[in-house]
Amino acid sequence: MDESRTTPLHRWHLEHGANMARFGGYDMPLWYPAGARAEHLAVIEAAGIFDTSHMAVLGLRGDGARDLLQRSFTKDLDRCQGRDKGPLPVGRGVYGVFLAADGTVIDDAIVYRLDQAAWMVVVNAGMGALVGGHLERQGGAGVRITDYSDRLGKMDLQGPLAARILAAVLHDPGPVLAGMRYFSCKGGFGEIQTPMPVRLRDGTPLLLSRTGYTGEFGFELFVAGDRIEPLWQTVLAAGRDLGLLPCGLAARDSLRTGAVLPLSHQDIGPWPFVNNPWLFALPWGDGGKGFSKDFLGAQALRDDPGDAFTLPFAGFDPRKITVGKDTFVTDLRGDTIGQVLTCVTDMAIDRVGAIIVSKATPPAAGRPADFKPRGLSCGFIKVNRPLAIGDVVVITDGRRRIRVEIRNDIRPHRSARHPITSML
Repeated sequence: MDESRTTPLHRWHLEHGANMARFGGYDMPLWYPAGARAEHLAVIEAAGIFDTSHMAVLGLRGDGARDLLQRSFTKDLDRCQGRDKGPLPVGRGVYGVFLAADGTVIDDAIVYRLDQAAWMVVVNAGMGALVGGHLERQGGAGVRITDYSDRLGKMDLQGPLAARILAAVLHDPGPVLAGMRYFSCKGGFGEIQTPMPVRLRDGTPLLLSRTGYTGEFGFELFVAGDRIEPLWQTVLAAGRDLGLLPCGLAARDSLRTGAVLPLSHQDIGPWPFVNNPWLFALPWGDGGKGFSKDFLGAQALRDDPGDAFTLPFAGFDPRKITVGKDTFVTDLRGDTIGQVLTCVTDMAIDRVGAIIVSKATPPAAGRPADFKPRGLSCGFIKVNRPLAIGDVVVITDGRRRIRVEIRNDIRPHRSARHPITSML
């Protein structure tokens, strides 16, 4: 087996008792001494930081970069902003997917417009070379593609207190954070630059994006690789008295699943990108009929919608199963109808009567004063037939059988889209 790669924070993780495992070719922390449950709840109630330096970053520069992305990426960069479907402006990002010609997923990504002819593409760990090569094969006259993988440091600061913590480490935080909208970005360093500079109190330049992979309010911070450890320690110190915890991949997985966010190559992958909860990544035309542009893989999606249906589920208690090749979905008669893609426990939720309630749910919306969630299993299944919201199926690994309910959402009252004025 190839030796695992490491991030610039690897030594810090080891020195602070992280339980480590291989993920995406990197040796990464699963959890720290506080444990995955405490880390998950910290992001719901206070804040958590995640080492995400394993993520791959591509830079695209040149007059043809927009056209290259427009025909290679699913989102319509001319019609993706706001209710009026405006073009993607400088300083904003958008989520979408890179597809092969047969409509299957190469990887999902966030594409940011840094300047008129400069773009940043963030893809998954180990995918920089593959997605970069894919873009080069699509052809782009005058487009320079740079793979910054392993040259950058990246960390995510997530949770309702993220802005307060961030304000304590930024130079002149008022103008930086003022009006910062969901999926916007500011700042930069080196060749990765937006028009508005952002610096830490010690002068370190960084790119700040109001995005994340937890469903909760927060930011992603990009810096030069040799600056990530000082940044990590500075943020940790600023948030220590506010309940900030370092968080590993286990909490990242349970948070993103409760927020109905897919893991590429697990929940989306080598099957047509249709019949799933993430069709907002496609460029639907007016009225949700047809596509507003042509793109690689579009014809395959039009020609063959496929017979696989990916659906979110939530259980009735915290029990979960370990996903593997022998993990199946059955109907209530016991007939196999599909496979389990993801199964975790969201520790911040539980059922109160007929509804699912979160620790973040306001009392007026159903959270009892003495609410102490046990957690609920949740995840995604891929089945061979459409199922209705509220249908009950069984997931099994051969040893344990768990009844779960098909959902259109899982963890309620998430904070990712809250206005920043309410979070400061």
